[in-house]
Amino acid sequence: MSKLDPHTVVSIASDAVETQKFRPEVSNSDRRPASSELNDNMLRPNEGSVQALIVCFVGIFVCYFYYGILQEKITRSDYGNGETKERFNYFFCLVLVQCIINALFAKSVLLFSKPGKDTTTTKLYALCSITYLGAMVASNSALKYVSYPFQVLGKSCKPIPVMLLGVLLARKRYPLVKYLCVLLIVIGVAIFVYKDSKASSSVTESFFGYGEMLLILSLTLDGLTGVTQEKMRSEHQTGSHYMMANVNLWSIVYLTITVLVTGEVFEFLEFVSRYPYVVWNILTFGVASALGQHFIFVTVTTFGPLTCSIMTTTRKFFTILGSVILFANPLVPRQWAGVLLVFTGLGLDSIFGKTKPQKAK
Repeated sequence: MSKLDPHTVVSIASDAVETQKFRPEVSNSDRRPASSELNDNMLRPNEGSVQALIVCFVGIFVCYFYYGILQEKITRSDYGNGETKERFNYFFCLVLVQCIINALFAKSVLLFSKPGKDTTTTKLYALCSITYLGAMVASNSALKYVSYPFQVLGKSCKPIPVMLLGVLLARKRYPLVKYLCVLLIVIGVAIFVYKDSKASSSVTESFFGYGEMLLILSLTLDGLTGVTQEKMRSEHQTGSHYMMANVNLWSIVYLTITVLVTGEVFEFLEFVSRYPYVVWNILTFGVASALGQHFIFVTVTTFGPLTCSIMTTTRKFFTILGSVILFANPLVPRQWAGVLLVFTGLGLDSIFGKTKPQKAK
């Protein structure tokens, strides 16, 4: 399923999946059986072909557009009638199902492609899965407090924590254009979140609430996940599907313990028994996530990170538009201006802000 420096990989964090630099999912040895090459060709279209580009774009757009619709439909719909109406509040179980599908998909790809041996330590996978899992749970839980367009917009601000963590923890220096892009994103989000005096006078609504804090937590954990993934790639040349499979497997272990200890799994099963139609939505939600991650990986490896970044940025904008149209989440002109500023910053960062940061002396 976020959404990664000498080469490029898919970040398997929360919402939607971002691209990062990767090392190819093959052994350092030059000896590769013919069957492996054949499988690679079956997994990826011919490099640079227009048909492949169209397939990747349609795959990313359809998978994540549908993913976003299902996410909002599951988490923000009313279930039942009259006084018995209730909302879906079982986010650990929802993420657990998503992780199971992601792990099964990644394992199937590994079985089919037969890549080189993975030397990444179990400790790194276990640590990475904690931040990965926390980002997904926080992102989904935020939907209880904020609209889906705002959640998508908030999760699009990943360059902010990535740059801050790079400056504070890794002592990196970024080009001026990077700071300008991040400034556009910050201004756009501030304009979007700002509440008019009439709305802000409501006791139940504040300028900065639980939903916003959960999104900040999710973004921070996304940044920490990226740091761990970078360590994997630099020390072990971890392939993307190895990473996707093992991080999701560790997440399954943590989540299984959590839902059993908290008892959420039993409440979730009761909820599903009352509204069995939600099962199909949850399963297709997980499948859309796994397929979307795969299409992003194919795009990155075939056409490069810039093309993929443009695709994912465009996809997020149309996801917000789809939410406004399909789920009656109207945006005032000021909020549309904020959306445009954010995506302008993201687009400029994709084109001009990808130069390698320097270590501070």
